[in-house]
Amino acid sequence: MRPAFFLFKPEIKTIEWALGEIMQLFVGLGNPGEKYLNTRHNIGFMALDRVWEKAGGTSWKDKFQAQIGEVRLGGEKVFLLKPQTFMNLSGQSVGEAMRFYKLTPSEVTVFHDELDLPPGKCRAKTGGGHAGHNGLRSIHQHIGSGYNRIRLGVGHPGDKKLVSYYVLHDFAKTDQDWLDPLLDGISDAASLLAQGDRSGFMNKLAVILGVEKKEPVATAKKVSTKSSSSVVSDIEMRHKRSPIQKLIDKFK
Repeated sequence: MRPAFFLFKPEIKTIEWALGEIMQLFVGLGNPGEKYLNTRHNIGFMALDRVWEKAGGTSWKDKFQAQIGEVRLGGEKVFLLKPQTFMNLSGQSVGEAMRFYKLTPSEVTVFHDELDLPPGKCRAKTGGGHAGHNGLRSIHQHIGSGYNRIRLGVGHPGDKKLVSYYVLHDFAKTDQDWLDPLLDGISDAASLLAQGDRSGFMNKLAVILGVEKKEPVATAKKVSTKSSSSVVSDIEMRHKRSPIQKLIDKFK
């Protein structure tokens, strides 16, 4: 007679849970499709893509209304999730994945764009409000507010009326001077985040970015002239958009 252990053929994830392995879910926020690939609203996607590349990820799978991949960071198993539902419905995807892997909100970390931080700045936070961010609002609705966040500063256009057009506009070429180092730094320090060491993550990121040099960075309420003019140009173009197109924009 075969040992009872082999009779029920447990799935690999069941064995891992039994052994007490800690799993983390990293979520990057953004909008799907080529049109939004390089927009400020998609910096969460960009961060996860860079972590994926650094960790040697092999393939993304379509599951939970998202693209999901599995990597090892600092010896810990981490699932990387990029919801494909559009920003305002991100919580549906996050909730599905969290329940499937039997995770708690404290084991979920969301990477997202942050208007109230200067471009290139990064802050870690747990809990709190969604501050009007459509992606965070949706996640609040599905899993509550007790998850972790990595707030990635993109600056503010200076006028609330310009916000939706600003975040849905591509980064300017000059933004690459801070964007690439930030994404690289996040991928290099991600193993600490996977181990639950958010302070260690922030400290290592600060060292990588050379924050101690206190190099000048644009304030959160100002963006480059080139970026501002691009946003204004977008605002002018909205008058040429159909009513249906305008309605769709409000939900992205």
